[in-house]
Amino acid sequence: MTATPIALAPNHTQLLEEAITGAGGVLADLDDARALIWDSGPAGFPEQLPENIEWVQLFSAGIEEWFDTPVFDRHPNILFTSAAGAFARTVAEHSLMLLLAGVRALPEHLAARSWRTKELARNIGTLRNATVTVVGAGGIGRELITLLAPLGSRVIAVNRSGAPVDLPGVVETLPAQRLPEVWSRTDHVVIAAPATPGTRHLVGKAELAQLEPHSWVINIARGSLVDTDALVDALRAGTIGGAGLDVTDPEPLPDGHPLWDLPNALVTPHDSNPPQLRTVAFAEHVAENVSRFAQGRELIARVDVAAGY
Repeated sequence: MTATPIALAPNHTQLLEEAITGAGGVLADLDDARALIWDSGPAGFPEQLPENIEWVQLFSAGIEEWFDTPVFDRHPNILFTSAAGAFARTVAEHSLMLLLAGVRALPEHLAARSWRTKELARNIGTLRNATVTVVGAGGIGRELITLLAPLGSRVIAVNRSGAPVDLPGVVETLPAQRLPEVWSRTDHVVIAAPATPGTRHLVGKAELAQLEPHSWVINIARGSLVDTDALVDALRAGTIGGAGLDVTDPEPLPDGHPLWDLPNALVTPHDSNPPQLRTVAFAEHVAENVSRFAQGRELIARVDVAAGY
């Protein structure tokens, strides 16, 4: 079978080159290629692509910044794929870490400078038999659900369509429009949904007010999905147990922001998917899609321009 010509830009790492050639592709110039693997952000992306390009693979899983450019409008006949799902396991591990740290009162333990068994014990919980709502049961959400299952959590999965998530531990799947039903009957919430205009401030004052004093809110999606001011108020008032945030609004989180000083806030600097892990995972994702493209099979992580992700 003839190798499929694939362009790689703007960088040329050996790992990606090997991923392309090992999956049935051959490196080619843009004018001679059928597809483009773009391993960077929107800056520097060609204003116009040649007519021979049928498919473009983007580097990131969250592509909201691409919707701030005219790229998709300029190339309506080209299939774009994101890296959605490529980094799912790594980000799921990070979200579980944040959730467990909160439920087991790790911030208090780390801050303690004396043996305070009785005081700390009141704030220690368990994920066993706890209801955890996963908002955005896509790649990351599904990976997280598989990690929660051995811990005995009861998971409410929320996705756009409401199509059943058939995984151990899932007790219910709800479509996104029924999300308002979950706040008053869940113990904890993990936000893993894409950032779109429709998901901005998905978690706000009204939603936080319905959670329990022991509830933890984990956000590993994008900072815009949570109303930061409302979250700070809830954390200060103790109306929720705490928040574990790998993403914030604003981001980077400025020095002196209240979230840095609140004892029930865990903030990590958007490093759930660090470069040394992301590069390898993206190469694996590229290899899978190049193989599918060469064989005429459906590609994974197709961008739905109408839906915004």
